[in-house]
Amino acid sequence: MMICKECRWTNIDLQYHRKEIQRFILCVFLTFSITSCGIRKSIRHIPGVKQYSLDIPVVKTINDSTFSFNQNYLTKNKQQLWELYIKGNPLQLGYNNGALTQGLMQKQEDIFFSKVEGFVPSKFKQNLLRSFLKWYNRKMYLNVREDFQAELYGLSRYSSDKYNFIAPKYLRNLYLHGAHDIGHAMQDLMVVGCTSLAVWDENTEDGDLLIGRNFDFYVGDDFAKNKLIEFVEPEIGIPYLSVSWPGMIGVVSGMNKEGITVTINAGKSKIPLIAKTPISLVTREILQFAKNIDEAIAIARKRKVFVSESILVGSSNDKNAVIIEVSPDNFGVYKVENTHRIFCTNHFQSDAYKDDKRNKKHIIESHSEYRYEKLQELLQENKKLNPEKMASILRDKSGIKGKKIGYGNEKAINQLLAHHAVIFSPQKKLVWVSSSPYQLGEFVCYDLNTIFSDKKHTDGEFARSSLNIPKDPFVDSHEFINYEKYKKLSTQVEDAIDNKDNLLSEEFIHSYQSLNPDFWLVHYQIGKYYFNKKQYSNANLQFEKALTKEITTIPDKEHVEEYRQKTLKKLR
Repeated sequence: MMICKECRWTNIDLQYHRKEIQRFILCVFLTFSITSCGIRKSIRHIPGVKQYSLDIPVVKTINDSTFSFNQNYLTKNKQQLWELYIKGNPLQLGYNNGALTQGLMQKQEDIFFSKVEGFVPSKFKQNLLRSFLKWYNRKMYLNVREDFQAELYGLSRYSSDKYNFIAPKYLRNLYLHGAHDIGHAMQDLMVVGCTSLAVWDENTEDGDLLIGRNFDFYVGDDFAKNKLIEFVEPEIGIPYLSVSWPGMIGVVSGMNKEGITVTINAGKSKIPLIAKTPISLVTREILQFAKNIDEAIAIARKRKVFVSESILVGSSNDKNAVIIEVSPDNFGVYKVENTHRIFCTNHFQSDAYKDDKRNKKHIIESHSEYRYEKLQELLQENKKLNPEKMASILRDKSGIKGKKIGYGNEKAINQLLAHHAVIFSPQKKLVWVSSSPYQLGEFVCYDLNTIFSDKKHTDGEFARSSLNIPKDPFVDSHEFINYEKYKKLSTQVEDAIDNKDNLLSEEFIHSYQSLNPDFWLVHYQIGKYYFNKKQYSNANLQFEKALTKEITTIPDKEHVEEYRQKTLKKLR
């Protein structure tokens, strides 16, 4: 997403990054002003769709949460997950998807664009951003498959008219599918990172391949409310399951009927000068057309991407898993030897990147290596995994050696902000998808053997509920209630830091910090509050306390130390 693929503005100063991004856009705008004729073709581009037959959907409302058109369905299960089943040629897939999810999709648009407006409040800068997007995305359509473009065109027919001032519907949908790549590239941030792992043979109870992933993507609680599980049966290619949100045809987590799985983890990127193939459409192509790891690698290799990304690919036919590591200027494949487990956080591991300075720096400065070591620790404690044990690993909130590092710390496997978590059993064709909140709710099981067969929908349910994994007891705990309170109060603290007229009572500050006392950020934020209010003795105490906690990254620790040095100078 444009706000950030995997980011929340908590441990980086928001104003600093706003200035950096706006400075970059301004530079690009000067180039855009000179080369604007080069974008006309892309702005006017409409994909060819005449070769596809089309039956305009007439949606039948069965109840307030179940809708159908021919053999296409949208329903909401008792865990509040939306389930969508669509089939047809590319154009028909887009129309079916859009017609059934129109209300949900337009709601996601509202949430997304309200976030952009909050991030770039100036009307002038919003106009500048629109101009930038047109220039930056001018060659994206040349790097997206024609059938995917036709599907996007069909989907876009059901987009809101409210945002036509940003771009025409089709173009806007195309932009949105590259938006998280653009946000990732422009910000060059890895504040929050995803975690994934695959185990097999002696590392699982039955010896089968088992894969788990947390998708730590956060654009606010409202955006995460309407999770969508898509069951897609394309006219050409392999049926597949994808977990994302309404309006998304790309794949961030998914498995096909052949037992190929894909999950994406962002890597460290430099800012590219032009958008190419969105990573979620690369992984979508893998799911739709690959039957084994070699075919997945071949697909990824031929696509030109514009950010750095790790794609963990699991394969039932190979009974193996690898990590495909892509970037604008490099390509590598990480395969494990003499072991039957593979971990993926947010740094590259293949030989192709062993001398990459950006990757080396990222390993040192970020929380990626910490989470990698935590996975190793958890696998030592859980010798043979099953789906329930995998869910427990994905839900783990502690630091290395069980250290309390505060809830919401990005060094934890479970950072309490995940859009979703997924567990795959490729050989059995089973998928477990977490329900809200985060990955703490019940994991709902889906059997692709049944869903993509003549047996589907016979009982009106997609899920194989007898295999569901129960919710985490933590969700009913006092600590979780406190964490949710802490999140809400954080907004008030941030407002008080930015606004000199906003004052916090000592009682409020004590209550705020008691809700999440082990988290370094609560002390750092209050330290900044005191600093801005010129209460330097109090500020120094808070910065000292923050430095005793498990701080997320080296840059974050440097921010705290810089503030502490400023405070000490004020006290002299």
